[in-house]
Order: sequence, then structure tokens, then C-alpha cells
Amino acid sequence: MTTMTILLGLTILAASVSSASADQLACSRAWDAALLHDGREDWSAALRECRKAADQGSAVAQHYLGLMYTWGTSSVKNEVEAVKWYRRAAEQGNADGQYALGVAYANGSGVREDHTEAAKWFRLAAQQGNDRAQYNLGIMYVDGDGVTRDQAEATKWFRLAATQGLAQAQSILGTMYFDGTGVPQDHAEAVRWFRRAAEKGDAEGQYRLGVMYVQGKGVPQDYAEALRLYRLAATQGFPRAQSALGSVYYSAKDGLFDVAQDHAEAAKWYRRAAEQGNVVAQYFLGTMYGEGKGVQQDDVLAYFWLNLGSAGALNETQREHFARARDEAAKRLTPSQRGRAQEMARDWKPKREGQKEAAQK
Repeated sequence: MTTMTILLGLTILAASVSSASADQLACSRAWDAALLHDGREDWSAALRECRKAADQGSAVAQHYLGLMYTWGTSSVKNEVEAVKWYRRAAEQGNADGQYALGVAYANGSGVREDHTEAAKWFRLAAQQGNDRAQYNLGIMYVDGDGVTRDQAEATKWFRLAATQGLAQAQSILGTMYFDGTGVPQDHAEAVRWFRRAAEKGDAEGQYRLGVMYVQGKGVPQDYAEALRLYRLAATQGFPRAQSALGSVYYSAKDGLFDVAQDHAEAAKWYRRAAEQGNVVAQYFLGTMYGEGKGVQQDDVLAYFWLNLGSAGALNETQREHFARARDEAAKRLTPSQRGRAQEMARDWKPKREGQKEAAQK
């Protein structure tokens, strides 16, 4: 299951000003100042103000206090203390506190990891309309993680979150309509949800909508629009879009996209995707190193990237294809070079560019 962390946003700042106590309002203002300035003194002042209101039983202040212990400076951060305050807010019925407590249980942050308990708190928050909790609960039903696998339940929660405007839920609902998973296959409906997510800047929605324009499914075929969307998603760090953009530049001579063939540009985008673990990009980057296209020819790096791609292949056909290319590269290496490339592969770890992949940041 994808690791969940708290999504900061306006939804967590939705305390009713009209009904808030003076201490709660002071807490809210101090929290805003700490987020804005992010200095040690700002966080200390926010802790003081929110502790007053939290001790008086304000669930909103208790949630804020938990956030401070989660997101504050190093002198403030304390996961165990954060969980304590999230729990106090959650037990009073505060949806944001319930969501945050679910995140803590899902990630094992400040508490023993327990996905059944995470699902319990996500459900309580989701039933109150918390869109992030609805999305995460949908993911848990898809994976059968902490709950019994149930595609109908997953669809229900994704739809609720998507209807509220959560871009990540809109993207996944679009994917469901594209694949016909949990809903009747409907490319026009898939496009509608992808577009709504893309317009909010969601990288997956942008990439998926770009694919629809390439394929001409649910929309007229439009390679220029697809390229624009690929660029938007790729510059946000979405690896599948980066790999797709690499392929655009590598194969530009086919004339579908209005760009000149540029192997160096292709290698740049393949590399960004490959470094994040995209196996298709790893394969193509390895191939480019073997051929010396867009990069200086290097059989060690060719074998290294092809080895990674074949190890992470998504299906048997892909694995066999990648492995053949890897084995061809291996023939050009000395035993010492091959050993070095294999050691590089063992030590390699993906480096995420920080793109949003879920409603969990």
C-alpha cells in the first residue's frame, strides 16, 4: 500500500471562526504564522497558543497541536506526541484528527503500524466528508489492506472524494472508467475525470489525458495537446510522463508529434524517469548507452540500466525482452566490468522527484 502522509491544505484550517473561543482563534493565527515564517520562535509561539486551547478541550486546537508535532522544526517534531493530540481530537469526533490518526496507524508514525486501525479512523473521517480519508479508504478496499477487498466499496469512496474535487481521486476514477474496473467502461467519462484532475494540476491526470489524446479515445486524436499534457506532467516529476516524453523525442522521425528528433533530449527524460524506477525508461536508457545515442557510449551503464529494467519488469513478456537486451550488453563486458555493473545495481535506490501520487502528502 502506498505510504500515507498528511495532506496539508485549506481543509485542515476549516475551524468555524464564529464559534471559536478566543484561545482557539489565537491558536489558529499562531499556526498560520508558523506555516508562513517557519522559524523556531514561530513554532514555539504556536505550540504555546494551541496548548492553551487544546487543554481546554478544543478538538480543532488538538488537531493543530498534532500537526505542529508532525511538521514543526526539529526542536518541535515528536511523532508520539503528535499521535496523542490527534487521538484526543479524533475521539471528540474531529474529522481531521481522525484522518491524521489513520495516517499515523497506516505509516506506523508514533504508533505501531496497524492498517485495520487505520481503516477504522479513515472510515470515521470519510463518513464526515473528509475527502482525503475517502480516497485512502478507497485505496485500502482496492488492496484489501486493513479491510476485505471490495471493488464496489472502493468505487463508492473514490467517487465521493472525486465529486468533492480531490484531484487524485478524479484521476483514479478516470482510470477505472478507462479500464472498466468497478464501473462500465466509458472512455468519454474517463476523459471527463482525467480533465478535471488535470485542470487542478494533477500530474497523473495530465498524463492520462495525454494518453487519451494520443489514442483518440473519448476525444479526437490530437498529438499537440498530448505533448502539452505530457510536458506538464513530466515537469512535475511524473515518471510515466517523463518516459513518454523521452519516447516522443526518440521516435520523432515518425512525424506524429511536431518536434525534431533529439536523442539527447530523449535521454534526459528517460534518465529522470529511470532514476525514479520506471522500468521502461531504464530499458530505453540502457539501450541508448549501448548504442551511444544521446549519451556517450558506455557498456557498463548499458548493462546497469538494462539489468535494473529486467529485474523490475512488469510482466513475463517485458522481462524476457529486457533480459535479452541485458544479456547482449553483458557479452561486451569483461568479468570485472560486469561485476561492477551488478554491484551498482545492488546499491541503486530510486530517487523520487516529489510528485503528488496520491492524496497523501
